[in-house]
Amino acid sequence: MSCSVASRLSVSSLINSSNMVKLTIITSLTAAIAGLATAVPHKSAAAWPNGPFVTSGRYIHDASGTNVTYAGVNWPGAADVMIPEGLQYQSIATIVGKIKSLGMNAIRLTYAIEMIDQIYSNGGKDIPISTALTKALGSTNGPKVLSQILAKNPDFSASTTRLQVFDAVAAKCAKQQIYVHLDNHISKGMWCCSTGDGNSWWGDTYFSVANWTRGLSYMADHGKSWPNLMSMSLRNEPREPTSNSALDKSSYNWQSWYTYVRQGASAIHGSNPSVLIFLSGLNFDTTLSPVVQNTTLTPGTGHFSLSDFPGYSDKLVLELHNYENSATSCSSLQSNLNNNGFSALGKGTFPVMLTEFGFQMDASTWKGVYASCLASFLPKNKAGWFLWVLSGSYYIRSGTQNYDEGWGLLTKDWSAWRSPSYVDGQLKGMARDTLS
Repeated sequence: MSCSVASRLSVSSLINSSNMVKLTIITSLTAAIAGLATAVPHKSAAAWPNGPFVTSGRYIHDASGTNVTYAGVNWPGAADVMIPEGLQYQSIATIVGKIKSLGMNAIRLTYAIEMIDQIYSNGGKDIPISTALTKALGSTNGPKVLSQILAKNPDFSASTTRLQVFDAVAAKCAKQQIYVHLDNHISKGMWCCSTGDGNSWWGDTYFSVANWTRGLSYMADHGKSWPNLMSMSLRNEPREPTSNSALDKSSYNWQSWYTYVRQGASAIHGSNPSVLIFLSGLNFDTTLSPVVQNTTLTPGTGHFSLSDFPGYSDKLVLELHNYENSATSCSSLQSNLNNNGFSALGKGTFPVMLTEFGFQMDASTWKGVYASCLASFLPKNKAGWFLWVLSGSYYIRSGTQNYDEGWGLLTKDWSAWRSPSYVDGQLKGMARDTLS
């Protein structure tokens, strides 16, 4: 071997050795980087519904601290049959799909305390829908409507209970990422509301305080199995009990209201600490001004204080209703809304939602002052809302079976929008702008 060949081999060996060192370093670095990637978990978006929700000033936050509100619709389930309406016409999945198509993210699902009373009086067992339908609609129409419900919802049977229907609604909503707000609408299962219906005020004919708190606690506990149950109301539309003059005179006031509100809130939170609790005001829940303005809760001298809700002062939301359908001035309507409680948003003290508003579903009413003003006011203030009402019809309303609901988003058979021009011309945009 010549010296030149030997020299070339020596240089080649050095180059190869150098390359091996580089390869070893690169391999080590690659392994180290991979180890770091494994050690530091990837931060992904939190899984829906990302609860529990809490309040912070005027806002509701999810578990990540992101602002959340509702844009939704009322789905009644508190009348005589005491199950969600419309199931004789459409499947739950179909109805939920329609809600989702509007861009909505929540339902206000109503129930009656009587349903829980009957469970307790029946040894802790709920009543089958076959029994509930026959009791409400009679021995001829009850079984007939049952057959229609089973045809549209084949997962059910005659022995399916009322609560199992509520469970199914919650489950289908969860599948579509729709929140459930559970609303105690009434005590005795019937059409609501009037001042003389016996359900008006705590202590009224059907409105037992003890049964009410028991019912709130029961539903709060039952709802733990619904991952999308984010909030509950205390009571729909407290109002003057005109059929009970003694109760009216002694108890229909802000001082008594505050006593009962604290009892109800404690019942819900004690059974389900995760859910938000909605407080409704006097005069059919059209005003909460003493709470927002921090004035005296008459006839006493006390004031509303978050300290009276120990451990869950960050769970309280104010809810109002408004049906000023004859409004002729948007500025006046907005002023009324603010004076009655929505000023809390500007003050940054409470979240406030309009959990009921509504009007005749036709080709033109939605273009009037009332509907258009709310369609602007609520999204602008990022205030949550639930339109009254989803129902195209009711199993029974005030004695009339298969009642056609002219205010319903859906037609009588729940198959189509009653006012497509409203849905496309205002409602979808209202939902989008509220949630954006």
